[in-house]
Amino acid sequence: MGEKVTFKSNSHTCEGYLAKPASGTGPAVVVIQEWWGMVPHIEDLVERFAQEGFIALAPDLYHGKTTKSPDDAGKMLMELDGERALSEISGAGAYLLEQPDCSSKKFGVVGFCMGGALAQYAATEDSNCGAAVSFYGGFKKLDVKWEKLQSPILLIYGSQDKGVPPSQGEALKQKLESLGKDVQLVVYPGADHAFFNDTRPEVYNPEASQDAWRRTIEFFRRHLG
Repeated sequence: MGEKVTFKSNSHTCEGYLAKPASGTGPAVVVIQEWWGMVPHIEDLVERFAQEGFIALAPDLYHGKTTKSPDDAGKMLMELDGERALSEISGAGAYLLEQPDCSSKKFGVVGFCMGGALAQYAATEDSNCGAAVSFYGGFKKLDVKWEKLQSPILLIYGSQDKGVPPSQGEALKQKLESLGKDVQLVVYPGADHAFFNDTRPEVYNPEASQDAWRRTIEFFRRHLG
């Protein structure tokens, strides 16, 4: 269903994985990878969004590099420039909004772990972002200016996540509410970090994943039209 595409990102180009719904038209969603890179799991998620009626694109933030090694993934994460990643996420969103079969005026953004944090960042920096979903978002320090957030945001955590603990989500929710932002927080009991990744049986939680997927789809449909 999906295909590789190339799109503009400031002064350079970036590649990504694109899938469109069988209906022909749909709202735009940018999918942001975990620290493993553009692995088959991310491509599968892009296709799942298309099956739900969205035009979805995952930018390849590592430019062709992937890994199954946590050590290598950690190294690639640390080497990733946050500003360049933001530029490529915004470029992916702009590309989607330019498609004649895009039905939304703004794009949604969803990310996982590293990608979850970048989804938060994009939602505060890109005025074309109309809704954001962050799964257990964690990254090296990003200068996120939460007062600039204009879109609603859904924060998703697992109660057993020690790397990105749900206490971070609770604190962020309180901060956003104090700023008058539209924020929702969901913490899944018994779920660990990366519980949504069905290619990792050691952490995958089917029940939590199914509910989180339902919430994500409903969230984007409600806010992107």
